[in-house]
Amino acid sequence: MRMDRRQTVDARQIVNAFALEQLERIFRVYGEEPRARRIAQAIVAGRKQHTLETTAQLVQLIERIKGRGRRDHHPATQVFQALRIAVNQELQQLEQFLERGYETLRPGGRMVIISFHSLEDRIVKAAFRKWNRACLCPPRALSCRCGWSQKVKLLTKKPIMPSASEIHANPRARSAKMRAVERM
Repeated sequence: MRMDRRQTVDARQIVNAFALEQLERIFRVYGEEPRARRIAQAIVAGRKQHTLETTAQLVQLIERIKGRGRRDHHPATQVFQALRIAVNQELQQLEQFLERGYETLRPGGRMVIISFHSLEDRIVKAAFRKWNRACLCPPRALSCRCGWSQKVKLLTKKPIMPSASEIHANPRARSAKMRAVERM
């Protein structure tokens, strides 16, 4: 699950060493998993008997809690997504890039970001809206004192979603949301 093998923390360490509360938070926040607490409890109880070494062991544990699931959505999907996001610090990396990402563009340059998760999309949406604002001062301020100016023009007010034919051709595209801006 690591995008960079030099990273020290991997999914195996998270599953086998993190506290119940940490696991629950990862599954609830990053995976938006409704049964986060029960899955975290099952992991903590299960690892007392033996270390979880394989993804198959983790899948079996999750299936005991959630059942087999629907055909289009594996029951372990959200947990594995949460682990991947935690291991790679994906949301923190995205936030760090978007802090000043507009600076990478020349005037007239465009930035297009496709997100595959609602947490990612919220971060992109917030950054693009901030860059599009003329002032960051509180709304009731009598005059602007922040020194901010509009950096980009929004090219997509709402995210562009895949069509039914795109989803049919590529089912993984079903959760994709595309947003775009142009540097002023």
